[in-house]
Amino acid sequence: MDRKNSGVGVLDKAVSILTTLESGPHSLAELVSATGISRPTAHRLALALEFHRLVARDLSGRFILGPRSGELSASAGEDRLLAAATPALTALRDATGESAQLYRRQGDVRICVAVAERLSGLRDSVPVGAALTMQAGSGAQILLAWEDSERIHRGLTNARFTAAQLAAVRRRGWAQSVGEREAGVASVSAPVRGPNNRVIAAVGISGPMERLGRQPGRLHAAAVAATAAKLSEYIANG
Repeated sequence: MDRKNSGVGVLDKAVSILTTLESGPHSLAELVSATGISRPTAHRLALALEFHRLVARDLSGRFILGPRSGELSASAGEDRLLAAATPALTALRDATGESAQLYRRQGDVRICVAVAERLSGLRDSVPVGAALTMQAGSGAQILLAWEDSERIHRGLTNARFTAAQLAAVRRRGWAQSVGEREAGVASVSAPVRGPNNRVIAAVGISGPMERLGRQPGRLHAAAVAATAAKLSEYIANG
C-alpha cells in the first residue's frame, strides 16, 4: 500500500479533494484536473463533503474548505489543551501562590475544565465542572472580549463589566476583576488561543482581595499571560 492510497478508494478520493482545496478555491473542472478523479465522481464526492460541511462554496460557486474542518481542528487543539493544562496550572499556582483555573465557554456560562488549588490558607475554590457566569469575572471578560461585535453586545447585557473594559482587555492582553463574581475575591486571566488565533479558553488565578489587592494585574498579569502563551504555543505546535 502506498502512502497516498489506503485501499479504501472512496475515502482516498475524498481526502484528495480536501487536500486540493487546502491551496484555495477550485471549480469542479479544476478539482477534476488536480485530482485525476472523473468528473461525475468528483462532483458526487464534493456534494457529499458539502453536505457534511467539510466543503463549502465561495461567492463564485467554487468549492472551498468548509467550516467543519476548522471545528475539528479546534476540537483537536482543545483536547491537547486539557492534556497540558494540569502541569501548566500547577506551575502557575506555584509561581503566584494562588489557585489557578482554566475555563471554556459553553453557551451562556463558562465551565471550569482544570484547576490547581492553593495548597493551604484562604483560597478561592472552583471545582472542575463548575459552571460560572459569563457576566462577571476576569475569565468571562477574556472569553467575551475577542468575540464579534454582536456577541459582545449581547454579552454585555447585565454584565458587571463594560465595553470600555473589554477594549482595554484586548489592548493589554489580560483581564482583572475585583469583587465582580464574588465579594472579596479578585482574579487575573489571559486568553489561550487555538487554530486561527481564536480564543478557546481563559487561564487565570483567583484569591482573596486581602492578598491580591485592588489591582491584582500588577502582581500576577505577567505570570498568567506567560502561562496562556505557553499553552497557546503548545497547541499551535501540535
